[in-house]
Amino acid sequence: FSEALEVVARGGSVCVTYGRSHRPVAVLAPPPQLGTMRKLGLMSGKMKVRIKGEWEISDSEFLGS
Repeated sequence: FSEALEVVARGGSVCVTYGRSHRPVAVLAPPPQLGTMRKLGLMSGKMKVRIKGEWEISDSEFLGS
């Protein structure tokens, strides 16, 4: 298990298999990268939304204007 965690710590992933057929049952992988924090106009300070980095939208599209 320690060796598998070392692989994951270096950014890799490990597939866990089960039984004679080696059926995949789980994957050990690094956690997803957290997106940047963005304030939400009237809701500023009342809630937070986390948007992942690969998701792109302009401010006008986000605000519906």
